[in-house]
Amino acid sequence: MKKQCAVIGLGRFGSAVALTLAEGNFDILAIDRDEAKVKAVADSVTLAVQIDATDEKALREAGVQNMDVAVVSIGENIEASILVVMLLKELGIKEIIAKAVNDLHGKVLSHIGVTRVVYPERDMAQRVAHSLIKPAFLEQIELSPEYSIVELPAPAFLWDKSIKDTKLRTEYGISIIAIKRKSVVNKEERESWNINPSPDDVIKKDDILVVLGANTDIERLG
Repeated sequence: MKKQCAVIGLGRFGSAVALTLAEGNFDILAIDRDEAKVKAVADSVTLAVQIDATDEKALREAGVQNMDVAVVSIGENIEASILVVMLLKELGIKEIIAKAVNDLHGKVLSHIGVTRVVYPERDMAQRVAHSLIKPAFLEQIELSPEYSIVELPAPAFLWDKSIKDTKLRTEYGISIIAIKRKSVVNKEERESWNINPSPDDVIKKDDILVVLGANTDIERLG
């Protein structure tokens, strides 16, 4: 059974979330008060409706209460964002992900029961900055100011070594949580993931490693 998700607010972030989830086999209810934004995603989602999401009756008529999860991506109107989240809570939506435009907005959203607060502009800025500071890092997810999950090409000094022989955990304080590897099968290039690799798994030249650790320790690999 497909998971059902309401995406409220179809700006650049909301539209991208709706379209990506639709491609990921979600049933998407897309909502915005702007007719043009609704029409822009209508052919790609399950249902797109033009309503005022601060109107509880309109939300009920659209069927929001039947959704498994809701993503609130209302732009600069902080008051509307907070009101919509409160209405969703009253409608019984247990999982709510909401976009915040600043720290205070995020704190209020968390206080009223949002499952997860996202800061798209800030997060993207941090990713761009990290890509300039450490070009070798392909992706970085900050778990806290001190710890991150980082995706990076396997450094040369790890090639052809087993994970236990690299001594990454004992000497660097870093754990390899996944290995991405490309291979050619019937002249087609394929990509495979080794999640939670064993200590005896060997790291190859073109592998991509996903590692977890303190930022200061990970930077030693860059």
